[in-house]
Amino acid sequence: MSRAVICLLRCDLRAHDNQVLHWAQGNADFVIPLYCFDPRHHLGTHCFGFPKTGPHRLRFLLESVKDLRETLKKKGSTLVVRKGKPEDVVRDLITQLGSVSAVAFHEEATQEELDVEKGLCQVCRQHGVKVQTFWASTLYHRDDLPFRPIARLPDVYTHFRRAVESEAKVRPTLQMAEQLKPLAPGLEEGAIPTMEDFGQKDPVTDPRTAFPCSGGETQALMRLQYYFWDTNLVASYKESRNGLVGMDYSTKFAPWLALGCISPRYIYEQIQKYERERTANQSTYWVLFELLWRDYFRFVALKYGRRIFSPRGLQSKEIPWKNDLQLFNCWKEGKTGVPFVDANMRELSATGFMSNRGRQNVASFLTKDLGLDWRMGAEWFEYLLVDYDVCSNYGNWLYSAGIGNDPRDNRKFNMIKQGLDYDGNGDYVRLWVPELQGIKGADIHSPWALSSAALSQAGVTLGETYPQPVVTAPEWSRHISQRPARFLCHEWKVLWKQSLLLQPCWWRAWITNLLGSEKGLYEVAPW
Repeated sequence: MSRAVICLLRCDLRAHDNQVLHWAQGNADFVIPLYCFDPRHHLGTHCFGFPKTGPHRLRFLLESVKDLRETLKKKGSTLVVRKGKPEDVVRDLITQLGSVSAVAFHEEATQEELDVEKGLCQVCRQHGVKVQTFWASTLYHRDDLPFRPIARLPDVYTHFRRAVESEAKVRPTLQMAEQLKPLAPGLEEGAIPTMEDFGQKDPVTDPRTAFPCSGGETQALMRLQYYFWDTNLVASYKESRNGLVGMDYSTKFAPWLALGCISPRYIYEQIQKYERERTANQSTYWVLFELLWRDYFRFVALKYGRRIFSPRGLQSKEIPWKNDLQLFNCWKEGKTGVPFVDANMRELSATGFMSNRGRQNVASFLTKDLGLDWRMGAEWFEYLLVDYDVCSNYGNWLYSAGIGNDPRDNRKFNMIKQGLDYDGNGDYVRLWVPELQGIKGADIHSPWALSSAALSQAGVTLGETYPQPVVTAPEWSRHISQRPARFLCHEWKVLWKQSLLLQPCWWRAWITNLLGSEKGLYEVAPW
């Protein structure tokens, strides 16, 4: 009797380094790659009811599914597409085909995905079908970690990183067959749905976007080729990664990684090849450093389970979070009156993307300056981000709220300092907050501090053409009133910092606060 294996694909939409397809190829006569559009992904978020999948992410997903089908067709197969809960679709296929010997899938880490896996196992048990699972979403395999069981995972990233880098190895990518075995006879591939099928309109591509890319494995591999081999941009990644405008300040791998269109192990191998053939420096290492942060958040989700969604976080802290919808609406619409925050939130709304630097800042502003429930921000990001990944998203929001994997208390970003450090001339703010274009230079970051005459000359009326700030923080003032000190020559600044070593502690702290840090407040996790 012919054997058929159903390969349920979820966040692994690629033909390269795909263990499910690799295993099925050697253990079946017919291989059935399957993708299910789960209706639960298009309901409201758990706490605040925002749509789970917004237009930017949905379009990227549809493009990725279409691209995978085209790739599999070149390999003599295709992608079977169905709308429905995976456990229901798999049950129907088992009944229809009558010769399914196994259902294979990659394991996930968080509750909703684990519930699907539980349902699949139950269906397979009822029909006497084998379940074959694999772990393949991370750079380092779960079974190769020097922390067993997972409960021993360190709660500080640095401890995790040092142990993994010294004691574990990345497994090699799999050699995939050039041709896949065919579908079972008579099985229809099914139509790929449209945006309209989900009640959404195809979003207009904003020309200002920093991510003008399509979904799919083909585009992901082209991006790596461009960023590594065609332009050598990877060799300066560490210096450019805090950029705000344009496509090339960072790798932009995250959206493809989120859907599994590119394997983290493949990126690792390409980095190693690049270091052998061209150069190895802090920038090439930093790409791996950030892939390891992605691993860490996934393993944290395995360790803590549902607690990553708890308002008290991983540290069980009782914080009186607010649920002020008026303040939240100002934040999500980019109308807080704080230009650096507003620019980032408007970019997110218009494009589904925001820089890592922007994400850290708007999250800090929501949780620390506005005091709003961090889950409001997490669920809004879930709705809009084209690169939404449940583990990285919730891990980063916990981190920003001070209730996650965070060894430092009271971490808070200074919105004015951050704007001056990373958008010193205000070009990014002018791009996304055009009503402030008349304000020149760094003054754009604090329009409320300008005189009436200066605002009038710039064509700005606070409270009318642009909002008054919904909140101001006392630490902002030193970067407004003392702004000239920030633009003293670099040599003077270095001398002062060196001389601080000889000063009393209180004097050193005061000067450090005045001058700030050229690199920002903290090194933070990639989002």
